[in-house]
Amino acid sequence: MSPVSEGFALRAAMPEDVDLVAALKERVLRRDLEPLVGWDPDRSRARVVEHFSTAHTRMILVDDAVAGTITLRPEREAVWLEMFYLDAAYQGRGIGTAVLRAVLAETRERELRLQVLVGSAARRLYERHGFACEHEDGVDVWMRRAPGGSGAAATPA
Repeated sequence: MSPVSEGFALRAAMPEDVDLVAALKERVLRRDLEPLVGWDPDRSRARVVEHFSTAHTRMILVDDAVAGTITLRPEREAVWLEMFYLDAAYQGRGIGTAVLRAVLAETRERELRLQVLVGSAARRLYERHGFACEHEDGVDVWMRRAPGGSGAAATPA
């Protein structure tokens, strides 16, 4: 387990964490996703299972309780930031920012890519940390952060 900040830590995900991640996804995304494309719990869980990896997924702990999750999946020259879910009870306390800063420091020499839901408050967090929009498709906003920390000069397509 690695401390992120006082009171926060990251630990490697274990196979049995897949159910926690699926439940976190529902609690965090369902309200925003449902109006865009509807909510299919089976499809949602299948997507978590598809992207879940004990090698790349970490659990965010606050006082030894699971507060969230984050996945950093390497792909060729880039790293995909995926399944970054923070339970509502822990939002607004700087935890998401602390976790994001830690992973940005860890990956500073790599391009980072992610997708975030249209209208999500998380987009502002990513923009504050150098991510720029590459394009939007009406449901997702595709973003990237260039190696060394600056966002790409991109405009929505």
